[in-house]
Amino acid sequence: GMLGCMNRAFTLLAEHRGQTLDMATIPQEDPATYEMIQRADTVGVFQIESRAQMSMLPRLKPQTFYDLVIEVAIVRPGPIQGDMVHPYLRRRLGEEKILFPTAELEHVLGKTLGVPLFQEQAMKVAIVCAGFSPGEADELRRAMATFKHTGGVHKFRDKLVRGMAARGYTPDFAERTIKQIEGFGSYGFPESHAASFALIAYASSWMKCHHPDVFACALLNAQPMGFYAPAQIVRDARQHGVEVRPVCVNASRWDCFLEQTGGRYFAIRLGLRMVRGLNNQHGAALVFGRGETPYATIEDLHRRARIPPSAVEQVAEADAFQAMGLDRRRALWQVRALAGADLPLFAHGEAIVERPTQIVAMPQGGEVVEDYRSVGLSLRRHPVSFLRAELQALGVRRSAELVTLKDGINVQAAGIVLVRQRPGTATGVTFITIEDETGHANLIVWRDLFERQRRLILSATMISVRGRLQREGLVTHIIAGELTDLSDLLRSVGTRGDFRLPHGRGDEARHGAGPDPRTQRGIKVPTRDFR
Repeated sequence: GMLGCMNRAFTLLAEHRGQTLDMATIPQEDPATYEMIQRADTVGVFQIESRAQMSMLPRLKPQTFYDLVIEVAIVRPGPIQGDMVHPYLRRRLGEEKILFPTAELEHVLGKTLGVPLFQEQAMKVAIVCAGFSPGEADELRRAMATFKHTGGVHKFRDKLVRGMAARGYTPDFAERTIKQIEGFGSYGFPESHAASFALIAYASSWMKCHHPDVFACALLNAQPMGFYAPAQIVRDARQHGVEVRPVCVNASRWDCFLEQTGGRYFAIRLGLRMVRGLNNQHGAALVFGRGETPYATIEDLHRRARIPPSAVEQVAEADAFQAMGLDRRRALWQVRALAGADLPLFAHGEAIVERPTQIVAMPQGGEVVEDYRSVGLSLRRHPVSFLRAELQALGVRRSAELVTLKDGINVQAAGIVLVRQRPGTATGVTFITIEDETGHANLIVWRDLFERQRRLILSATMISVRGRLQREGLVTHIIAGELTDLSDLLRSVGTRGDFRLPHGRGDEARHGAGPDPRTQRGIKVPTRDFR
């Protein structure tokens, strides 16, 4: 997926900036790129965008390509289960001495500070420390995936222990080394594999660092992939100074593309591919029918593009008729009149549509709700911003405030659930990422809390968390103590952000009919769940 994304990015870079690059010629060892990586500013890039990687980056602080190779390899089930991560970090930070019992072992593990991170190193350790032949070491490599099961486990463990003892290694060293090798049973990387992944991680990071407009545009066109939905990709691009423009019937193509701005970066024009339910065939017909002449009216579009009213309605739902001076409600009203446009009477002329003299504007919150439902994101206000007054009254902090607070204090935060992750190596710990209008907050949920509030954790679209702030350098988490479901509060966003008619609409009964159901819809924010 990321290779396809990078191919799109290189094409855009050549078309719009005249730079012809590929994976082999991208500038190497760029300081600005590594500075960005060290800040964990890696939303969207390959491999190092996950919660675990973002927590590791400010600690490991990659400065060279081989540091990235280690970063890719160390945040893996194998090294984590083998207790390799913390020893490596302590040694890298100078908090623990690097001691090698023999010069041979230093030759094998010197690059990784005495910690075996790669399958090749585990094989070499078996040869150097335990007297394995190259053939036996290869058998060990093949058996790593099943090392903890009965197939051959005693054969390798006993031989490793005996071989290390015969060569003067202490029992403690032998047990620690065997535990680390066992960790590869849960997938340790070959060094060549890690280097290949690190190259893509570096290339995507370089593109994001120097051309965030190009990178975000390519990433949107490569969806679905990665940890983050289009809403977070667009938000991140805007935070990096990239203008993002809405879907438009007179400007958009099928894919997202770049438009001139006169500024440092190009603007990203969202493509018709973002419109929920619109298929490629109808999108292509809309673009082809437009040609060089913009559509003048909805009826003009329907006649020239020859797409069904249902497809035009999907485009109207996405609020894509603003270039004609039509907001979402007015556009939908006119689309409803297209049902008769296919009759023979109107086959060669413009359908006559009776336009209403006045349509009540949708509340700002309602527009945001419909944006999420039809495009998966909104370029208007963030949904949580409509709820800030209530949240502030409850003592809820903004996510941006968390990095300014002291480690260990009790805090309360709230946001829309973006990512749930419960890796098998985390001994039942669940990691949750939530988002408010100022940024992200990362939660750690211990097993007992997960079991007590399982239904809420797995189903809530917005949550509030009370817990203890944990800060280590740039890495900030909240150790959750109690979670509250705020999904009902989030559902109220559709009614907020604009004036209310004091006595109801003229065509609405005082009792029974209720409010406009479109403003009662809940926001559907795509959640990415991983194990």
